[in-house]
Amino acid sequence: MSRVCDLTGTKANNGMAVSHSHIRTKKLQQANLQQRRLWWAEGNKWVNLRVTTRALKTIQKKGLGKYAKSLGIDLNKV
Repeated sequence: MSRVCDLTGTKANNGMAVSHSHIRTKKLQQANLQQRRLWWAEGNKWVNLRVTTRALKTIQKKGLGKYAKSLGIDLNKV
């Protein structure tokens, strides 16, 4: 299973780890993904999603149905 957010599509970022002597080595910055079972009020059912913590914060603010609709995600297919 790939580490990608089901709603936003957020995935890993390539970055550099810089040491004290300024030697730069490649590192992978993974997204903070959480497996959650969220209640979808419009569909009147539970939905299992793998989402980032940033997306969870937005879901709490806007609501799952409204947030998924703004992203163009159909929760019936999830």
